[in-house]
Amino acid sequence: MDIIAATRHGKVRGRVDGSIASYLGIPYAAAPFGVHRFRAPAPVEPWEGIRDALEFGPTAPQRPYRPPLDRLIPDVDIPGEECLNLNVWAPWTVGEPLPVLVWIHGGSLRNGSAAMPLYDGRAFARDGVVLVSINYRLGVEGFGVFPDAPDNRGLLDQIAALTWVRDNIAGFGGDPGRVTVCGESAGAISIAALLTSPRAAGLFHRAILQSGPPHTVTRDKGARTVRAMAKTLRVPATAEGFAGVDRERLLDVQDELVGRADPVSGGPGFHIVVDDDVVPADPPPPSVDLLLGCNREEYRLWFVPSGAVERVSRLTLRLALLKFRIPGRVARLYRAGRPDAKPGVILGEMATDLLLRGPLNRLADSRLTDSRPSGSRTADSRPARTFFYEFAWRSPVLELGACHALEIGFVFDNLRHGEALSGPDAPQPLADVMHRAWVDFTTSGDPGWTAWDTRRPVRVFDHPGTSTVLAPRQEELRAWL
Repeated sequence: MDIIAATRHGKVRGRVDGSIASYLGIPYAAAPFGVHRFRAPAPVEPWEGIRDALEFGPTAPQRPYRPPLDRLIPDVDIPGEECLNLNVWAPWTVGEPLPVLVWIHGGSLRNGSAAMPLYDGRAFARDGVVLVSINYRLGVEGFGVFPDAPDNRGLLDQIAALTWVRDNIAGFGGDPGRVTVCGESAGAISIAALLTSPRAAGLFHRAILQSGPPHTVTRDKGARTVRAMAKTLRVPATAEGFAGVDRERLLDVQDELVGRADPVSGGPGFHIVVDDDVVPADPPPPSVDLLLGCNREEYRLWFVPSGAVERVSRLTLRLALLKFRIPGRVARLYRAGRPDAKPGVILGEMATDLLLRGPLNRLADSRLTDSRPSGSRTADSRPARTFFYEFAWRSPVLELGACHALEIGFVFDNLRHGEALSGPDAPQPLADVMHRAWVDFTTSGDPGWTAWDTRRPVRVFDHPGTSTVLAPRQEELRAWL
């Protein structure tokens, strides 16, 4: 059955399936090409009549993940220029306005889309949450740094989508005063920037960071990938120069330069940059309740399928310690706790803590100790709370263990579409518990365990035996803090 909803730009036709209404591919900004290419997002032109919102809209231009990740995280490619679109799932019949969860996908700021089946929002709508998922510009289109274009265009897209939510979500049964943003990996890194951005102030009221800490770079460092691409393309490192290059050629060169890079091993890529406009150099403390955490063995998504965990030798490990300036005492500490582990496992465990668990713990701690006058407090002057989690269930697929991105199918209560990572026998009871925690946090600000304090309580999601643990693996973590 079809259903009609009204937005400020025109009416849209969605579809009702059982008790859930879905509206797909709604544009929240103009197509970012032609006169709008490499520019800040422009308003959508209003339309007459009723616009169909029955199919996912175009995805941001990108190349798929390289093997073997392409089998584990399959991309969706939908051609077309109107890639700044979003999707809404909501209960068909709504009484009081419902809390809203806005999902920002990951993918190293160069991959991913809101059209991935894993991000289906039906389970959230079933449980009384309006789920919105968004597309945003990726790669050089969204995060390339040019002297003649706005920085952080993909982040500006996200702000435009959140503005659309504020202005329109009431027409879909959502409460614009109860919006939670949630993202994984690059999506979480984006949200960490949005937490400090004056452009995003007031557009959301809670935030969830899954496996992505705050991370920004200088404009000069952010421009390195553009300069490398420009050298290969033989064009000026400007937005005007890149606009004259065929888009497929641009994607090919981008993939050649950054396609093999990953968050653990490093390499050229795209970053959010400090621009003193969208992302200030001296940000205010976040003033919203925060749920954050990571997976116990993040590194295994990149180290295991590629064979790196087996290839890393003792020499490679020593060279990595020098490259990342990791003191020898830290390596000895990790070896002592894992006497039988291979060098690749030791390196991966340290990388996970260095890049994810340590920074997220520092963020949680900063919200306890920040003495600046403005925070960390919510808009109603209540101290902003922080809740920490760790996902520990180990996937049997390719010995991936508790790897990066594995938790998403559990959060969305959508294990069927997460089988590439979790396998066909992932524990539904764990999905029930984890999904409920996200629903509860979005609804009330309390996911069901003790807020962060000096004891460092961490909710460990595992099966069987989800529990709250105080300061897990504290000795190793202290080495990074």
